[in-house]
Formats: sequence, structure tokens, C-alpha cells
Amino acid sequence: MRPIVLLVASEVSAPARWRQSLGIECELVETSAAAGIGAWVKASRSAVMVVRFEENHEGILAAARIRQICLGLPIVLVVGHGSEQLAVSAFRAGITDYFHVPEEEGAMLAAVRRLMAVRADSLRTLESLSPQDWQFAFVGSSETLRNLQAQVERIAESSSNVLITGETGTGKELVATAIYRRSVRNHQPFVRVNCAAIPDALVESEWFGYERGAFTGAHIRNTGWLEAADKGTMFLDEVGDMSPHTQAKLLRVIESKAFRRLGGKTEIKADVRFIAATNRNLEEMIAHGEFRRDLYYRLNIARVHLRPLRDRREDIPVLLQHYVRELNSQTRRHITDIAPDVWDRLLQYDWPGNIRELKNVLEAAFVNASNETMSMVDLPDQLRSFVLPVAGSLPDERQQLLRALLETRWNKSKAAEQLRWSRMTLYRKMRKYQIASPASDPVGSSKAASA
Repeated sequence: MRPIVLLVASEVSAPARWRQSLGIECELVETSAAAGIGAWVKASRSAVMVVRFEENHEGILAAARIRQICLGLPIVLVVGHGSEQLAVSAFRAGITDYFHVPEEEGAMLAAVRRLMAVRADSLRTLESLSPQDWQFAFVGSSETLRNLQAQVERIAESSSNVLITGETGTGKELVATAIYRRSVRNHQPFVRVNCAAIPDALVESEWFGYERGAFTGAHIRNTGWLEAADKGTMFLDEVGDMSPHTQAKLLRVIESKAFRRLGGKTEIKADVRFIAATNRNLEEMIAHGEFRRDLYYRLNIARVHLRPLRDRREDIPVLLQHYVRELNSQTRRHITDIAPDVWDRLLQYDWPGNIRELKNVLEAAFVNASNETMSMVDLPDQLRSFVLPVAGSLPDERQQLLRALLETRWNKSKAAEQLRWSRMTLYRKMRKYQIASPASDPVGSSKAASA
């Protein structure tokens, strides 16, 4: 069955050349009604949504409504004329990309074909998920997130140990759980261990269990974590905080695949897959003698590194929409909009606590919000006091962007291609560094060019 490209347009009249270009690979379906799109998409295996309205603001509104009910669907906006403000609005609405037609018609059709191939792969992956896996779906639309999903899928098929690295709040436990859910061990135990909270005095009793009479107070036999995880998966959270004593004990278990209960004489086999996570640099810890090199090699068979949210800002609008909808449901509130100055602050903030911090900020804003629009006074103190970056705060990237724009005579498609960025990333960076096109803001652009 061929994938479907759904064209939502104010006038249902796809040019014949569109059909000629896309018709071999997909079915092009046209509609003028944005209402009911969600149910239609789920029933029809749509791969890509193309939105084209005579009035740009109508197209943005239609795309935003579609995004709210179809989080993972690539959406391409087609406009007759563009502006910097339109690019910002498209970014806020969660639009994947947008093009000026007819000038950029070829680039638009190429983008649709590329997104269609990616979407088809995603649909095949989603069809293989069991119902309980849906709660572990990743929220976002960036290429980084799609690559992460594909990597998780590959790793889950193996039985190798996994090391997950990344800053606090990037979702390491979520990824560990997703790997477990997709693995052949998903019907076996999943035991979570906080490695930072285990004193050395309790290592043997907690990890290995103990026999009756092994020590004062041991009135009955007790099963340890390793025995509880047999045939299943053990998640070692904050493995970088594990003491040297515990590291040695764990290494022996991984190497021998066996252990003894405290006070016991019988060796017990341990068939356990280990998934470890840390926000620390284990390579540096090894160099300073703080982490065992041999344990590192045992855990670092498959490696997943989670990039911080500031490096994939294109996911922020989708995450905001997701959590606003979730919090509306949980709190029975009805927040329907975010003020423009709040949007700017949320998009440009560096999010040192990553996704966890973003969710907590929104939750705090929900507590403070007094009407249906989230405003600046609703944000917690650290967001209100955050100073927006000024031009030149990151000179290397800013100069790189300016150079690309000047070399391409402000052709943003060519500049994005030269920088190997998406067009939406280029527009976001232009706004971040306060770079305006000469045509739209001669004064601002001359300042940017001379900076």
C-alpha cells in the first residue's frame, strides 16, 4: 500500500507537476477541510501533510490545529511569500519546514519525498509496538530524535549491556525503559537500582540477598536484586556514583554470571542484562582512578548518548504542546495559548535541566496562570530573570551564520544547506542572534553585518 501525502488547501487544486513528481511513490489526496484531520490521518496512513492556504495566517492556524492532534506527523507549509515573522510563527506551530512556491517548488517536492521515506520507516516501527509501549513514545520531531528511536530499536533487538549517557533530565530512564519494553526480555523483571543510594555496608545484602542467620536480625531468607532480575533486565541508574567497593562486586557478577547469597554456600546463576545510565564523564573518571576501566568496558557494549535540549531546540515547540495538553488534562485547566514574549523566552532559554526542567517550569506556570493565556508573570523566577542572549554572545556560531548568509546573498535555503542545518534551525538561529534580512529590516541587518 502506497503512503499518502495529504494536501490541505484553501483551493483544492494541486498542480499537475506535483502529481507527476510524487505520484510514482505515493498517493496525493486533496481536501479543503482541516476539521477531522486527526481521525482521517490515523485511518489513511498519511506520511506527510502539505498545508497551502492563500492567506499565510490561515495556513499557520490550520497547521497548528493539525499539529495538536498529530504530534509525529511531518507538516510542510507552502506559502506564496514569506517573512522572518512567518518563519517564527511556523516554528512555534511545530511546522517541520516551509517553502515559498513557485520559487522553491523543487526543494519543497524533494523535502516531501525525504520526509515521506522517514515517515514510512516510523510507521513500520510503530506498528510493531505493543499497546503498553505507547506510553514510552518519544515526543519531538527533530532528526536527532528520529535517529535516537532507530538506535533504541536496534539495541533492543540484542542482549548486550547498554550504557546511556547524557545530562540530567534528558530522559535516560525513559530510554532504558524503552529498550527493555522492545527487547525479548520484556515479559521478565525490570529491576531499577539507584547506585548513588547504596552504602557499602549493604551491598552484599541488597544485591545478593542473604540466608537465614547470616547476621543478627536475618530471621528469614531474603532475595536480592540480582536474583529478582534473573532472566530480565537491571537498570543501574547513576552508575558513575557507584563506590569502588560496589564496582568490584558488580564486575565479578558480570564476568562470572553467578553470585552467592550472604551466608550461603551455593552459587546462583544470574542471567541479567544490564542497562547503566550516568550524567558523569566515565572516561574522565577512569583517567582519575575513580571508575574501573574493566567495568566500563563490560557495560559500554552498546552506547546511547542523549543530546541536551538546547542542541535540539526544534523539539521544544512539540514538547511544549505535549505538556500543555497533558497538564490541561491533569489539572482540568484550559490553557490555550502562550504569549509571544513567553514563547521567545522558552525557545531561547538553555534548559540546563533539560526536558525535566521544561516540564517542571510548565507545571509551575499552570499553578500561577489566572487565564487561558500563559503570560510572563506565570513563569517561575529563573525564567523571568533569564536575560535573552544578545548579538555576539556566541561569536563563532553567529559569524559562521552571517558568513553563510552573505556568501549566498541572503538565500536562506542555500545558507541552511551550506551550514548543514534545516531551514527552521537557520531561522531560529537568525532570531537568536537578532539577524534580520536586509529587505525586511535594513537598519537591523546593517548592524548585524557590521557586528
